[in-house]
Amino acid sequence: MTEKHHWHHHHYYSDQTVLQNNEQKNLAIAFFLNAAFTVIEIAGGLFTNSIAIISDAVHDLGDTFSLGLAWYAERLARRKPDSRYTYGYKRFPVLAAMINSVFLLAASAFVLSRALPMILHPGKVNETGMIWLAVLGILFNGAAVLKLKGGKSLNQRVVRLHLLEDTLGWIAVLSGAIVMKLTGIGWIDPLLGVMIAVYIIYNAARNLRNTLRIFLQAIPEITNRQELEKSLMSVPGVESFHDVRTWTIDGSIHVYTLHLVTKSGVTAAEYPEIKESVRKQLALYGFAYVTIEIDSHDEFCGLNPE
Repeated sequence: MTEKHHWHHHHYYSDQTVLQNNEQKNLAIAFFLNAAFTVIEIAGGLFTNSIAIISDAVHDLGDTFSLGLAWYAERLARRKPDSRYTYGYKRFPVLAAMINSVFLLAASAFVLSRALPMILHPGKVNETGMIWLAVLGILFNGAAVLKLKGGKSLNQRVVRLHLLEDTLGWIAVLSGAIVMKLTGIGWIDPLLGVMIAVYIIYNAARNLRNTLRIFLQAIPEITNRQELEKSLMSVPGVESFHDVRTWTIDGSIHVYTLHLVTKSGVTAAEYPEIKESVRKQLALYGFAYVTIEIDSHDEFCGLNPE
């Protein structure tokens, strides 16, 4: 390794470390902002008797939980692989997402059971209190979104999207509170609560499905599987491949194992070059961990279906 290359290599990883430290700091700030406001929101929901605010408080409580787990998971994910966790700790953020999804499903189902009867029999709410809480919600969540704006990790992008959705939810609550104050229509509040709860359930169920797919080691979703297979067949010396096993560690880092059959006339001396070419092709599709077993043209393999 040349001195220049070594400097660039060191400089790259220094930049990566600084970036990861900043991302952790931003997650921590967003967590404390969200946690502080969630306490205010729960108290405010009880004070105003607003099921919409209580429903949104459940959402924010879930996001606070998610932020805390994401913050901790980001720290764990930076640990290098060891003898106990040979792929590292990158599945901890996925576990955090699964726990959070289950919590949100249970809490939202409870809110839904309370809000639906109130559409027919709405209670008295404090519209002025709702308006002030909604303004606070927009400010708090908006500040957290801006704090995470520069985050590059998948974890941070997901959390930022959740907080942006929260901000939009508070805009809806603000609009509903203003309409109720002007018209006196009481069922708007429980209707908003139902809409927020249904929205949370839909997204939590979708996230739970995605995390379960990862833990059950389903085939990762890549853009074009046929194109990938065609690119492997285009590697010089490759006749066919079989016994493919592929899964994902965290949704973005994938694992791929396969048996390659070489063409007639290919010698063992050419195997390293073939393996390197296959690894380069798979790396383009996010496969970071690749295991290749090579079978010669006339070698019998019991795993080959042909």
